[in-house]
Amino acid sequence: MPAGRAATAAGRTPARRGTARAKTARAGSGRTGASRPAAAAKSTPARAARASAERTTGAGAAGEAVASDANGTGTGADRSTVAGGASRDEGPAVDEAGTPVGGAAGPGKAGRGKPAGAPRPRDGQRGVRAARPLGDDDRARLLSGGHHDPHALLGAHSVRGGVQLRVLRPHALSVTVLAKGLRAELNDDGDGLFSGVLPLLTTPEYRLLVTYEGHEDGFEVEDPYRFLPALGDLDLYLIGEGRHEELWKALGAHPMTHQQVTGTRFTVWAPNARGVRVVGDFNFWDGAGFPMRSLGGTGVWELFLPGIGDGALYKFEIMRPDGSYTQRADPMARRAEVPPANASVVTESHHEWGDQEWMSHRADRPLHEAPLSVYEVHLPSWRPGLTYRQLAVQLPQYVKDLGFTHVEFMPVAEHPFGGSWGYQVTGFYAPTSRMGTPDDFRHLVDSLHRAGIGVLVDWVPAHFPRDDWALAEFDGRPLYEHSDPARAAHPDWGTLEFDYGRKEVRNFLVANATYWCEEFHIDGLRVDAVASMLYLDYSREDGQWSPNEYGGRENLDAVSFLQEMNATVYRRNPGVVTIAEESTAWTGVTRPTDHGGLGFGLKWNMGWMHDSLVYVSKEPVHRKYHHNEMTFSMVYAYSENYVLPISHDEVVHGKRALVSKMPGDWWQQRANHRAYLGFMWSHPGKQLLFMGQEFAQGAEWSEGHGPDWWLLDPSYSAEPDHRGVRDLVRELNEVYGATPALWQQDTVPEGFAWVDGGAWEDNVFAFLRFDKHGAPLLVVSNFSPVVRHGFRLGVPETVPAWTEVVNTDEERFGGSGVRNADPLKPEQVESHGRRTSIAPTLPPLATVWFRPA
Repeated sequence: MPAGRAATAAGRTPARRGTARAKTARAGSGRTGASRPAAAAKSTPARAARASAERTTGAGAAGEAVASDANGTGTGADRSTVAGGASRDEGPAVDEAGTPVGGAAGPGKAGRGKPAGAPRPRDGQRGVRAARPLGDDDRARLLSGGHHDPHALLGAHSVRGGVQLRVLRPHALSVTVLAKGLRAELNDDGDGLFSGVLPLLTTPEYRLLVTYEGHEDGFEVEDPYRFLPALGDLDLYLIGEGRHEELWKALGAHPMTHQQVTGTRFTVWAPNARGVRVVGDFNFWDGAGFPMRSLGGTGVWELFLPGIGDGALYKFEIMRPDGSYTQRADPMARRAEVPPANASVVTESHHEWGDQEWMSHRADRPLHEAPLSVYEVHLPSWRPGLTYRQLAVQLPQYVKDLGFTHVEFMPVAEHPFGGSWGYQVTGFYAPTSRMGTPDDFRHLVDSLHRAGIGVLVDWVPAHFPRDDWALAEFDGRPLYEHSDPARAAHPDWGTLEFDYGRKEVRNFLVANATYWCEEFHIDGLRVDAVASMLYLDYSREDGQWSPNEYGGRENLDAVSFLQEMNATVYRRNPGVVTIAEESTAWTGVTRPTDHGGLGFGLKWNMGWMHDSLVYVSKEPVHRKYHHNEMTFSMVYAYSENYVLPISHDEVVHGKRALVSKMPGDWWQQRANHRAYLGFMWSHPGKQLLFMGQEFAQGAEWSEGHGPDWWLLDPSYSAEPDHRGVRDLVRELNEVYGATPALWQQDTVPEGFAWVDGGAWEDNVFAFLRFDKHGAPLLVVSNFSPVVRHGFRLGVPETVPAWTEVVNTDEERFGGSGVRNADPLKPEQVESHGRRTSIAPTLPPLATVWFRPA
């Protein structure tokens, strides 16, 4: 060993090494609480560093990399030009064979004593000179993770007399620079810092050979700090303007090839942070050697890590403005660990879509002029224990058999608490990992599309939970939430409301909406809790809220956000629909944004849902006093484009399942249930039914066990009762889809006319529906438990005869079998203001549809 090299090695005493490790070691991973305590307890600083080196080299580690270089295909370009000298007492640079370059070989004798075939250094080449020491402030900030530009201090930089390299490798014994024709060990500056000035005119493409205690042969790795920013100026400009419509492609963790090296680009928006570091399973959750750089004034931090790829776990370690630290999941993570673990996961999609036929025709017809019958599903409990791919086998087949046109998934974005049903989201860009990977979820959507079924998802931009590893005070100050605590706190759910007035937050949400449509081919977003967003005084008493700039209670920032979101989604994704769950009389929810509306395509008709359920829950003898509950919806039916929802909210928390809301004995409850569904399917508006209600489940829904499928077991004595209701739903959907009068003019008055809306003594409702060509469908509902013979109804005189097409009292559905078997010919008897009329028999507790014979 050359003398200088031996002296350097001898200077590394165990005590000195231990001191360096103590200075750089950080206490605790702070990763997930109970997520991986065993792994955290077993890790040591040296082991963490070795793991970091092994992971950042990729699969091959040091041996393969060195072999590659020996074959001439590894590191570096052509041999770099030499410039400058070195002091006599510094360790020499050595070539790839380990022979000193300059220094110990003596002036003018660089080639003497070298093995045959080794690169011959040029005359005048010298050893590694000492680099200028870092200033105390820069050094302290770098080591503490609080430096805004670590790349300015680390990596290779041209200086007078050569190229300066500085490396931060906590716990390392030595760091050697490898390039084609060059092997130079850097000086140990303590605290994991290694540096030196190489006598080169240009910066070579280099790698690092890093040794650790117990691994003296070392690991050959890339230097993350030799790479230019992997995020472009246009991305930064759009982020700064709050107008990056593909934000998920700019922020987060993205596997990529950068400067001909594969790895992952990490980016995060944290404008209040003093510093950000990447931690993960690739460095044993110790980010001391992985500080990120701040890019301009956008608040974005970036670091490209070679060798990190799909499946790596990570978080961001943020130094808050007060100097404290917090480890956070990535707000833009596209995959997350299975709860209760909460790290983010590097991911890239390999799914090949097979739904081209569906996507190419999705926008052929406006959805408000098309059939829309929605089956609402809570994926984790529909068939508990099934994965996305297993659901892709069973769910499309079941939904298609029943004739629903769409499914609507309760929130699928990642959420820590299953009992929230997905409505308290922490991973807005990640499908929940409870049932598989993002590509598995893509496969489920793909399978539904190939079965001809559209996919809607519940989307929750109204609030987010306070978990200290997620969005709340993300970088040490209010960031995603409003800076005013009174505005930020959601009074009902103990969560935080988004700051819709902040352009970057609005961008985060708008991009998220279109992300689901574009990356997962989602056909529509049902936006949750819109009312809580629109009103500043929502669930707040006087003195707990402040008016807007005009003195009103409207949240103008939220209004602007919803308009921007809707306009962006519709512009970028033809054929997609947005649906508002909005429970107030806010004007123009489904009016286009260029006419001053919020821009939604459809709105849940919460008024119809409430009023109609009040009516059917009454005993028939009392229903005449509540007749208006069923007719009032037609007063405002065309003020918005409506969906009639019997959703999950109506069958939980003591509200009882739909069939259990009905009065009477078991036969009457089922009859009421069937009659109500027949009325609902024929009323203007689209319809949505929550799982389990299609077969008259009597128990409330529970996310723990899902629908009571055992009710459909043929060995169960009451199975025909439940199967009959499900058969009716199939029949309703089949006739509905084939009858344009029931959906073509849902949103205009021309599609509806009362025949008899005032038969309150009889509990009867009769009306006509029309398609665009005037073809009618007659609907009659009898919510009385008595048969009404010869109930006269005025009908259009242009129809020669009427025939039953649906009768909810048929025996095959579990009814009594009272029917109008023969076509009904109109008589020249005036009734209900019409010259002709028919006198059908009305079954008890039933809805009957008649169409022209």
